[in-house]
Amino acid sequence: MGRIVHFEIHVDDMDRAKHFYGEVFGWTFEDWSDFAGMPYLGAVTGGEDTPGINGALMKRQGPSPEPNQPVSGYTCTMGVEDYGAIEAKILKNGGEVALPKYALPGMAWQGYYKDTEGNIFGIHQPDENAK
Repeated sequence: MGRIVHFEIHVDDMDRAKHFYGEVFGWTFEDWSDFAGMPYLGAVTGGEDTPGINGALMKRQGPSPEPNQPVSGYTCTMGVEDYGAIEAKILKNGGEVALPKYALPGMAWQGYYKDTEGNIFGIHQPDENAK
């Protein structure tokens, strides 16, 4: 019973991160700061009828990640239906390419990006014809 049930994205600027994830992935947010005792926004990532989990944006408690440092935590990957459209939204809203789109042959397209807070995340579009 070690199933992941919640995630937290550590951010420097709550409003900027809220805008980024809301615009790119359509997430909505609920202010849970009173429960957490710090700036903390619950992230609703989809409907209850869709597989996945919800999480939160949390005020970072230390320094931001340095450019080009390796990931020293978990990397969340979001499933998408249109890789190109989501990549365009990521870039339009201040994200950067960390590892360009590549094929997982016979399975999907995958790529990694840096959000406005310096965090790495992935996007994944299933496609049996990827090569």
